[in-house]
Amino acid sequence: MSSVVTNITKNYGEQKALDDVSFAIQPGNIVGLLGPNGAGKSTMMKILTGFIPATSGTATINGMDVLEESLAVRRLVGYLPENNPLYHEMYVKEYLEFVAGIYHLKNKKARVDEMIELTGIVPEYRKRIGALSKGYRQRVGLAQALIHDPEILILDEPTSGLDPNQLLEIRQLIQQIGSRKTVMLSTHIMQEVTQLCQRVIIINNGKIVADDTTANLQNPEKVEQVLVIEFDKPIAAEKLLKIDGIHKAESDGLNRWVITSTASHDVRPDLFQLAVREQLTVLSLQKRDDSLEQIFQSLTKN
Repeated sequence: MSSVVTNITKNYGEQKALDDVSFAIQPGNIVGLLGPNGAGKSTMMKILTGFIPATSGTATINGMDVLEESLAVRRLVGYLPENNPLYHEMYVKEYLEFVAGIYHLKNKKARVDEMIELTGIVPEYRKRIGALSKGYRQRVGLAQALIHDPEILILDEPTSGLDPNQLLEIRQLIQQIGSRKTVMLSTHIMQEVTQLCQRVIIINNGKIVADDTTANLQNPEKVEQVLVIEFDKPIAAEKLLKIDGIHKAESDGLNRWVITSTASHDVRPDLFQLAVREQLTVLSLQKRDDSLEQIFQSLTKN
């Protein structure tokens, strides 16, 4: 079941939250939607789930427009918003039965019991939601998003505020769900993306700045090579830039240089030869491999 976003723009007054955004998600993938605060991630998720309309453009799920066929789309989509709005005065099982009733599930009690088991809230299901820890409230939120067996699961910051043990448990649950469903999640945790997501869409200032598989984004053949070299004495940047393949050389003022070159060209032998000619000693030389976090930072710097 595919999701297709075509030329979506969303304005809040004079503020443009999304600017001509297009992408398609095919079934059976966990897709990470990344971006700094205010980039437009939550706005995109709210449009896909029919909570707010786009200013222009279209979004479809399984060929159905999210606004024109809103009720049909919502039957196919499970949604966990960032703030996870729950009725804190209700008991866990009571709340899940209430949600199941909204979807008119025929096997309501059996489905509630299945969700309690799947999301690991068996020890706490007799409690009021307000008495649960943040981790268990997130589990309840996931249970309500899954209870109608949606084809697509949209999760906005599902692990925000969790402790390390809770993080691991929720990630494992999302990975388990993702083996059977299409999942889109937003997060600021790069480790989470590399562990869970097959594909990454990065948004900055309302525009998509990267859309590729997680592996390709971190492929050293597709990114620039960055070296950090330290000499014992000063050298002019012009001499470094004369080396074939080097197109950027920045110094911190302490004879240490950050050198950027084309990934296909190993400039380290040339740097050593330059040091010999200039009677310099190379105190250190390190190749810096760009992590997803570094790539994210480079793409979202304003």
